[in-house]
Amino acid sequence: MRTIDANRKTAMVAGVLYLLTFVSIPTLALYKSVHGEGYILGPGPDTNVIIGAMLEIIVALAGIGTAVALYPVLKKQNEGFALGLVGSRVLEAATIFVGVMVLLTVVSVRQNSAGADSLITARTLVTMYDRMFLIGQSFMPAVNDILLGFLLYQSRLVPRGLALVGLIGGPILIIGDILILFSYIGQHDATTGLFALPVAVFEFSLGIYLVIKGFKSTTKGVEMADEIIQFGRD
Repeated sequence: MRTIDANRKTAMVAGVLYLLTFVSIPTLALYKSVHGEGYILGPGPDTNVIIGAMLEIIVALAGIGTAVALYPVLKKQNEGFALGLVGSRVLEAATIFVGVMVLLTVVSVRQNSAGADSLITARTLVTMYDRMFLIGQSFMPAVNDILLGFLLYQSRLVPRGLALVGLIGGPILIIGDILILFSYIGQHDATTGLFALPVAVFEFSLGIYLVIKGFKSTTKGVEMADEIIQFGRD
């Protein structure tokens, strides 16, 4: 029973952390001003951008937390893939941190009353952030979900249908990223979000499932073991 309780707590923590990675959704609106052509010279506070940066930092830390929380369970299925998931999550977080620093640099330049000469610099930094976002918060999550989807499908820790969403959603998101890189679609186009939808559904559904249900086969396996031990004692 202690093993069951430990696995349940692990699932709960991982589920909450996965749900926490969705707190950065408002940044789509919060960063609207910084993408404006005249942001660097325009009036107004920088509160929205700073709040968005804080939310992204939370997401980066929560992302690492999901992989670390799941590692003790997933390594029993495939230690190499489980370790790869931790590594890719750390790389994702590192990219997010660099992107945040880039945006905060734009804010600092603006606060120092930069002149028109800084327009090109500001636009370059914002473009750099967009490309870092494409890698850190689009491509890397796709890789993460392919690894995690494989581990969950193989282990049956959650329903296989849910794991398949991750296995399918990851490649779809990568295709979208490639189309953006080759300028077939715009990074901020309304239709671009459709490529990220399966991954978002997978991670949100996984978070909800882990919080409410916990791990599937691991829990059942431990319950059966306890029953066998108890039967032997009787």
